[in-house]
Amino acid sequence: MINSKEVVKATLQFKYPDRLAVDFPPEYGTDFKFINMRANPDYRPSKGKDEWNAVWDNIGISKLGEVKEFPLKSWDDFESMHIPDVTEDKRWEGVKENIENHKDKFTMGVGISIYERVHFLRGLENTWIDIYENTDYLCQLIDILTDMNVHIVERFARYGADSLIFADDWGLQNSLMISPDKWREIWKPRYKRIYKAAHDNNMYTILHSCGDIRSILDDLIDAGLDCIQMDQQQNMGLEYLGKYKDRITFFCPVDIQNIFVKGSLDEIRRYCHTMFHALGSKKGGFIPKWYSDPVGAGHRREAIDAMCQEFLKISADVFGHSIVKY
Repeated sequence: MINSKEVVKATLQFKYPDRLAVDFPPEYGTDFKFINMRANPDYRPSKGKDEWNAVWDNIGISKLGEVKEFPLKSWDDFESMHIPDVTEDKRWEGVKENIENHKDKFTMGVGISIYERVHFLRGLENTWIDIYENTDYLCQLIDILTDMNVHIVERFARYGADSLIFADDWGLQNSLMISPDKWREIWKPRYKRIYKAAHDNNMYTILHSCGDIRSILDDLIDAGLDCIQMDQQQNMGLEYLGKYKDRITFFCPVDIQNIFVKGSLDEIRRYCHTMFHALGSKKGGFIPKWYSDPVGAGHRREAIDAMCQEFLKISADVFGHSIVKY
């Protein structure tokens, strides 16, 4: 059998991997390794101040916090805003060694959000107003984040990382948060620049984005996205998402909002089969994963076990192998 790195690459390239690549809890196994800078400027504390001086709070159930104090309330403060320096060598101490110590895994270098970081600095309401009333300032800020990501790509590539990943949740429940046309005008060129830098350095591109992103999936693919990591599918429909089969790789758990919390164990198992056949095939294009904050999402241990075990059975039945035997 090929190793973790090779099985993920074959999946992303639709080159008939010999099993399903997976990202599961330790008892089931993973083909992936997240690689962070020593101090990642996109780190989001549950409580306290981050490196951009945004102040976070957390109600204590989920790992996720939310920003309570925004450091860039006024564009008058833009010139004096603290911008973390990703070129500092001390940020990169130990990164090469970390990658080398996991050379059999598919390594994912963690970048910086170019939408979420904007509203962590400005607030959502201000960000949405900026799209129409302060476009020049907004684009300058996104360009700073884009430049940071390009440098991050180049450093990770130098040390041998396989891919770049970051998170931008673009969707509401049934639509994009902003006008798709404005997304194409403002954000798409910046994604394209980041993803070109990654591809020029022989790295794959992965984006986490939840919510309804149907209106920009074609654009993300056009911008150079190789893999979409989405934790919901039912709000968009597996049949609809299946239209993108063989064009992009889906990296997903069973829908964390609906069937994973509301379904019976048998319904979860059946959904695993539906997901695989809708989004992937023996050629590749589908990677099952778990949601790593099960308590915050209300996920039952037995549901996690049912999902992981069923996908491992699918891997054994369809490909002849799985990461562990089930």
